[in-house]
Amino acid sequence: MANVEKVSVSLTPEYAAMMREVVEAGEYASASEVMREALRDWKFRRLQREQAIEELRRIWDVGIASGPATDGDEAFARIRHRIGAKFADPNS
Repeated sequence: MANVEKVSVSLTPEYAAMMREVVEAGEYASASEVMREALRDWKFRRLQREQAIEELRRIWDVGIASGPATDGDEAFARIRHRIGAKFADPNS
């Protein structure tokens, strides 16, 4: 890795022990490798969260643009009425 920047990171004893364990077990070649994977995962989760927020904003805007809200009880009453009318008159 020619283009790297060395930084110092403080970890709780629990996290430091976990990092040493996975390196000693051979799951990772070094503590740096563990940190790089952790940062990649963190970056991916942030991207997913940003995309989820954008989707919620889009859905919110669609909802607002659809017009005023309808009372749930009234909406279900209309649906029940339509269903009842269809069963009462199968030609409708």
